[in-house]
Amino acid sequence: MTTPAFSGIWPILYAFFDERDRLDEGALLRQVEACITAGADGIAALGLATEVAKLSPDERAMLLRWLTRAAGGRVPVAVTVFGESEAEQVPFARMAAELGASWVILQPPPRRPLPEDELLRFFGRVIDACPIPAAIQNAPDYLGVGLSDPAIRRLKDRHPNFLLLKGEGSAVSIRRTIDALKGEVAVFNGRGGLELPDILRAGCAGMIPAPELVDVQVAIWRTTQTGDWAEADRLYAEVLPLIVFVMQSIPHLVTYGKRAAARRLGLGPVHDRAPGDLPTPFGLAVLDRLLAPLPPLL
Repeated sequence: MTTPAFSGIWPILYAFFDERDRLDEGALLRQVEACITAGADGIAALGLATEVAKLSPDERAMLLRWLTRAAGGRVPVAVTVFGESEAEQVPFARMAAELGASWVILQPPPRRPLPEDELLRFFGRVIDACPIPAAIQNAPDYLGVGLSDPAIRRLKDRHPNFLLLKGEGSAVSIRRTIDALKGEVAVFNGRGGLELPDILRAGCAGMIPAPELVDVQVAIWRTTQTGDWAEADRLYAEVLPLIVFVMQSIPHLVTYGKRAAARRLGLGPVHDRAPGDLPTPFGLAVLDRLLAPLPPLL
């Protein structure tokens, strides 16, 4: 399953807002161009970094159209599907396919509690209705719900269109998931690029980080493909302090990771959409210090 279409570095874009709290198309287009220039293998959107739960259905559809139009077939696109019900998720997945997305990433419905068997059935119904390859996002630490490795194995056995997985776990835990799937599903990891070399050593097909370090993460991916693991480890060590700072939590990522991306992209002030964390003077000073060695992305 680790074919060129389903491997490598696929940054997941931030949602930037203007001073009137509207989605900023120009900022999205600049992220797309930076990712393509850096050599990203694909681009993703509408996940946790995109603050998908804060977007209205119309905004999610608008952002999807902007992204697929901006990518213009130059790189493939993956789209996270958010929604409370099958009736919400299936039409959005079909829209993504119609607009040219290569695959979709299904999030668990936001209602809680959600028993594992119910989540398994929910994912299965949506996967079967998807006209393009389907992934699930398995992120219990971030979303509060997820599937165990045996349940993920059952999902694959029952639903052949389940072809990819976006995990959010350590290298050790993701290796257990990869072993359970026996190479039948292309497994990506997230967590902002934490443990990237070891995630790849564990057998991941790639990584879906946010875009602030896309150039370095692409370089790490490419060095691993030539077998130069020492260089991959060196590159990773240079940016690890920034990754650790940004990835304290999803709200922290949205606050400081987005500002890191804005700084490297040459964007103006970042406007936050409530609810969320606001930056502090100390936090911004830390970010300034960690960004200082990095050149602009564009």
